Amino acid sequence: MQQPRSTNQQLNKLIEFRQALYQQGFPKRRDAQFELLDALLLSPPIRSFPELSLSPIFRRQWPSAYAAVEAGRQDAEWLRQFLGSQVPTQGVQVFALDTSGWPRPSAPTLPDRQYVHRASPGSGGNPTVIGYPYSELAWVAQGGSSWALPVDLERIPSSSDALAVGVAQVQKLCQRRGPPSGRLNLDVITADGGYGNHRFLQPLRDQPCGVLVRLRRDRVLYSDPPVYPGRGRPRIHGASFAFKQPQTWGEPQQHHQFQDHHWGRVEIQYWSGLHARQAPAAPFGVLRVQVRLDQRRPPQALWLGWQGPPWPAVALWRYYQRRWSIEPSFRWRKQQLYWTTPQFQSPEVADRWSILVSLAQWVLFLASGVVADQPLPWQKAQQQLTPGRVQQGLAGLFQQIGTPAQPPKTRGKPPGWPKGLARPRPARFPVARKGPPRAKSRGKAA
Repeated sequence: MQQPRSTNQQLNKLIEFRQALYQQGFPKRRDAQFELLDALLLSPPIRSFPELSLSPIFRRQWPSAYAAVEAGRQDAEWLRQFLGSQVPTQGVQVFALDTSGWPRPSAPTLPDRQYVHRASPGSGGNPTVIGYPYSELAWVAQGGSSWALPVDLERIPSSSDALAVGVAQVQKLCQRRGPPSGRLNLDVITADGGYGNHRFLQPLRDQPCGVLVRLRRDRVLYSDPPVYPGRGRPRIHGASFAFKQPQTWGEPQQHHQFQDHHWGRVEIQYWSGLHARQAPAAPFGVLRVQVRLDQRRPPQALWLGWQGPPWPAVALWRYYQRRWSIEPSFRWRKQQLYWTTPQFQSPEVADRWSILVSLAQWVLFLASGVVADQPLPWQKAQQQLTPGRVQQGLAGLFQQIGTPAQPPKTRGKPPGWPKGLARPRPARFPVARKGPPRAKSRGKAA
């Protein structure tokens, strides 16, 4: 994990971060939103959203917790720019792109619900659930941990898909950060197999960042076409490169074999100048990684696609391993920061709450170099603090630095719902389905 030079610098950076959020990030209802953010970090385990208002740091009544996300406003574009500026510009910075779902199966009054993937061991064999899908682009501050910090989080509407939203997120990030300032500086975007196709790689071919994605094991790619002989139609594709047919591979441009302390004996091969049939103008490199060669039955090889400047293949494989950090980060958001616990009545409110949860992860990261480890009696001491350990020692730190939020003002008791006025029935919305419509089944003949 990259830390500032001293504890005082880290503390000042945390104070400046919180002050900037208060002044610029929350244009409306900033006091309630800021105290709700602090209550999220300091509250004991909760079962419902209004229980956050019971935290001593939340000095308002429980309706203000709902007002913070329902009537509050956030400068989303400024927040993206601000969070991206927190990422160092020196060296290789790895970002992970992935999606996660917010299940809302029993909320028919919510518009634009979709079928989303549910990666849960208790799903009963059903891998999908009705809810909202979110696309997150996160900076992996430390590989092998859950320190994956969101720099852009967007809900995927039913009129789009994860690929289109992910492409837009990567383009915005690369444009904000600009081209690398040195030969050894580079931003690397890593993504899983769902992004390993021309629809994701082709729109990003001119961006000043590298893109590293997993590819399916049954892909067939093509090399550049031979020189045009001057007769007939020019060829678009060259020789085929079939992942399942080693005789089509040819000699790799890079070939490495070495011993790894975790993966055993590793073999990495790299070929450049390959393209998909649908995108001949967007060539990229291909890595084949075979691990545990010293076992009797090694696992199947991992295929990766690299679109970026020439780079050592071994380093690219190391970068892709860091992508895993976004998986425990999602789990941490849902279990310890209660991302999907509230049952809000509109998708816009869910978006504002999602941004507050993302900011809470950043506060924990910036406090990790200041907070002392305070393990419980049954916990072991840690040198590199996890988000949970930072959260355990956060109360004393907040007492030290204080809060920029202003105390509440007495506003009187609202009149409530007019007596005798009927409440309108909320509208019901069908679940949005993607893809071509299904053919109607024919009934039995009379």
